Amino acid sequence: MMNILKTLNQRKLTGQKSLALLIDPDNVEKPSDLGTLIHLAKECYVDYIFIGGSLITQSNVGKIINTIKKECSLPTILFPGNNMHIDLSADAILFLSLISGRNPEFLIGQHVVAAPILKNSGIEILPTGYMLINSDTTSAVSYMSNTSPIPPDKYSVAACTAMAGEMLGLKLIFMDAGSGAKTAITPKMISQVNRSINVPLIVGGGIDSAYKAKESLEAGADMIVIGNAAEKNPNLMIEVSEKIYDFNKSLNIH
Repeated sequence: MMNILKTLNQRKLTGQKSLALLIDPDNVEKPSDLGTLIHLAKECYVDYIFIGGSLITQSNVGKIINTIKKECSLPTILFPGNNMHIDLSADAILFLSLISGRNPEFLIGQHVVAAPILKNSGIEILPTGYMLINSDTTSAVSYMSNTSPIPPDKYSVAACTAMAGEMLGLKLIFMDAGSGAKTAITPKMISQVNRSINVPLIVGGGIDSAYKAKESLEAGADMIVIGNAAEKNPNLMIEVSEKIYDFNKSLNIH
């Protein structure tokens, strides 16, 4: 059985970078329309497909996962906004604790409700410290979780938050500028957070160009996530994957 966390830890040790495509179910009118995007993901060395969002109004998560599994063998990972977004047909779930906020519902409350559902499901649990970083607009996750994001220039706050998450036993740190953000997390913040932890670092939000992807990778992101931008411009996936391929090739990793 696939062990995603073990793979991510091994990649971090070797310096290998990963790419995840985020599919927001609310942006999918018909799961059957995903064929082209999934085919492109296979061609572009995408490593993981995340499914989720802050607010999901459609009951199509299971259908989306089923469509992906029919088209390819890429691991499907739930990126849930709350415990209502769980679908046990996925390979894994980012068990997110919103450590940048102070709302107990998203630090532990939602998890208590989800735990018995996930316990014997067979789905891989990925304990993840989720950190929302302020961008130029109020993100959906900030609004829905009723939490304030970390200011983009408070590097030490972000670093210490990530450090605390690792000390609490979280196995991944995910820094996110939010879906649709126009401003990506700065390389300086990524670098300081990366230097403060030993667990894999995921970075997403606002990565709408190959240049921003390259900056994030060089600053220390172990995985970058592209979502809305890739849906609007599929060529972005090609451009970003080329940057990751070149980066890994320089390490003699293919």
